[in-house]
Amino acid sequence: MPTCKLPVALGLVLSAVCFAPRPCVAQLPIEPAQLPARTVFYLLWRGTPTGEVRRNNALFALWDDPDFASARTSFVETVLSNPENQQSQKDKPKVSREELAQYATLLDNSFLLGYMQKPPAPATPKDSASKESAAKDATPKTPPAWNGGFFIYDRSGKEDLLSKAVLRARGSESEVPKLSQITVAGVSALKVERKTGITYWAENGKYAASANELPVFEEILNRLNGKPIGSSLAQSEAFQEAKALLAGGVLEFFVGLANASGLAADLPNNPVVPLKPFLAALKLDAIHSLAGHISLEGSKTRMTASLLGDTASGGLFDLWADGQPNPASLSMVTSDTVYYSESQFDLPGIYRTLKRAFSQLGGSASNAPNSLETMAETRLGMPVPDALATVTGEFASLQSSPALDTTQRIYWLGIRNKADALKLTRTILGDRISSERNEGNATFLKVSLGGAQSSAGVTQWNFYYLAMTPSFLLGAGKSETLHGYLEQAASNSTSTLPKNISAFRGQYPEKLNGFSYFDFQKLDWPAVKAKWIAESNKSGKAAKSNEAAESNQKFTDWLSQVNPEVFRRHLHSLIGASWKDAKGVHFDEWLD
Repeated sequence: MPTCKLPVALGLVLSAVCFAPRPCVAQLPIEPAQLPARTVFYLLWRGTPTGEVRRNNALFALWDDPDFASARTSFVETVLSNPENQQSQKDKPKVSREELAQYATLLDNSFLLGYMQKPPAPATPKDSASKESAAKDATPKTPPAWNGGFFIYDRSGKEDLLSKAVLRARGSESEVPKLSQITVAGVSALKVERKTGITYWAENGKYAASANELPVFEEILNRLNGKPIGSSLAQSEAFQEAKALLAGGVLEFFVGLANASGLAADLPNNPVVPLKPFLAALKLDAIHSLAGHISLEGSKTRMTASLLGDTASGGLFDLWADGQPNPASLSMVTSDTVYYSESQFDLPGIYRTLKRAFSQLGGSASNAPNSLETMAETRLGMPVPDALATVTGEFASLQSSPALDTTQRIYWLGIRNKADALKLTRTILGDRISSERNEGNATFLKVSLGGAQSSAGVTQWNFYYLAMTPSFLLGAGKSETLHGYLEQAASNSTSTLPKNISAFRGQYPEKLNGFSYFDFQKLDWPAVKAKWIAESNKSGKAAKSNEAAESNQKFTDWLSQVNPEVFRRHLHSLIGASWKDAKGVHFDEWLD
């Protein structure tokens, strides 16, 4: 709704799953393919799931569980009592729980949020007289910023409730807006003027629509009324390429990036900072779209997304490595591992892409050194390519504590050349290294996160521990944790995953550049709850503002009302993977 502040809108969305919903409406306010071709983003909500679909889903079952009721109510009230929202509604009547239950049913129906790029400027007059006239009429002031956002809602069966919600939200505003009736695309509409901008709103037939720019509002209304002007999103190559990712699910999203290179073309010329060549060197046009959806599949909730485009070397897709079947960090995984997360990046590829782009800022050749690279090499004590060659680009984190004890969590980095990697580590950390010793083929470093050694004496505290072997670097909050994982790596000659996780891994391509899992059943939920409350209280005491302290206190209050066993009852695992192929980079995650 156009007048809703973010906390109110978010509160309504979250509250939609707090109360028993009515059967959701199957129809959509508009098919995404019918949107104007200038649409660069949309998010479609298909309506609150009901019946067996809702009851069988683990996430909704958790939310609906009676043991979660008090925490659920507390959470919604916390969202609605956002400090910013409280300030604007200080003297306004609060939304009662009964009203909230009513408004929450608005989420039974589908809606679509989107953004449309600015239309091209009209052509410059060709004849001299027209040019002279245009020059006289021209004003030197800067045109207002473009806001191409729009909102479409299927109000079928919700007409009265929607009007009530809009009036309620408008009445909660601190500023009284100026309202006027207008007609747009043959539809009676409301123009809402505020100091911050203008919003257009219309309710007609089965839909309600809103936009902040009149051309966007008019184009949306024409399409809703079956009178489209110009091409549609269905004719977009990027949309067609992403279509398979947009099928089904309770929510879907699309971001068209095929015209990203147009950003460089629209930028003004700058002789000092040539941004156009810089952006062009990044090969933005190689990225076509980001698209995905969330679907409910039995007890599982699946989140799928892809960054689509041309993955040929030399562009932004070089951020991700090609992947491998068995990453080296798997040697750390045991049957006691609570969570494991691993990612692989093409560091040399990233370096080459950035070097080529930054070389355009100085007008130099792509293989010539630049000032940023020179400074980096001075700081590192070696050429940047040599520094990157010391590591493999594989990063991982693991946790084996059922209570999520941070001292039991480790970070893992793949190493190619221990001698150079150790030299680089000493150079970067400098006086923060408190001690160094060798044990077998591992070098242990004690590092101060709180201070450095000086000629006046040792002023160090808050220590962190590192262990470097010929093939990896480990980091942990305790030295004992490092020793335990090193022993594990030495005894685990084969890389294995727990059976239930391994079976899931088999559904993905052989080569992955990212894989993660979180086994919720291994958690000691009461201990986790106590840990989170303690950390929240600690953060609240250390907060530098009253707002931050109040926020931490509300989070603590919410946690205190949660029965931790309700999580074990419904949540089993979170498993995800990513991979790269000729079409792009793909991400897939399952919550069960």
